[in-house]
Amino acid sequence: MTQKEYNKAVDKWSDNIFRFALKHLKNEMSANDIVQETFTKVWIKHEEINVAKVKSYLFTTAYHCIVDWVKKEKRSCDIEQTEERSSSQNYNFDLQEVLEDALEKLPAIQKTVVLLRDYEGYNYAEIAEITDLTESQVKVYIFRARKGLKEYIKRLDLVI
Repeated sequence: MTQKEYNKAVDKWSDNIFRFALKHLKNEMSANDIVQETFTKVWIKHEEINVAKVKSYLFTTAYHCIVDWVKKEKRSCDIEQTEERSSSQNYNFDLQEVLEDALEKLPAIQKTVVLLRDYEGYNYAEIAEITDLTESQVKVYIFRARKGLKEYIKRLDLVI
């Protein structure tokens, strides 16, 4: 990939990667850091990357950066984050907030594949490539995630 192609990739995919990271991390500064880290890693290897595969490479790199970020945050979980998580347990019945709460209840891999499929519009093969899973595993995780989301929303219906 040339420098010009790299710059085009930055212009074209940075917003998508930001949204993907923001859905996972719920923090704009952290999402910006993930975007920066992703493009830094891609720039380091830009000569080895095929331009036709740049989208997949970017999201794969972003996914791995998010996983590393989450692991690091879990190790350094401070009091402020714990308080923030507990205060987010208050349920508002705004549909967007309900969906975000439901997504937070999912295991990380299920959340990732649902976000890639339903929010970013990737097909099963692309998701499998990004997450290092098989297509069958991706389909199973998406099925389980959607089932979990549906059950979560049904429970809220009983409360309302």
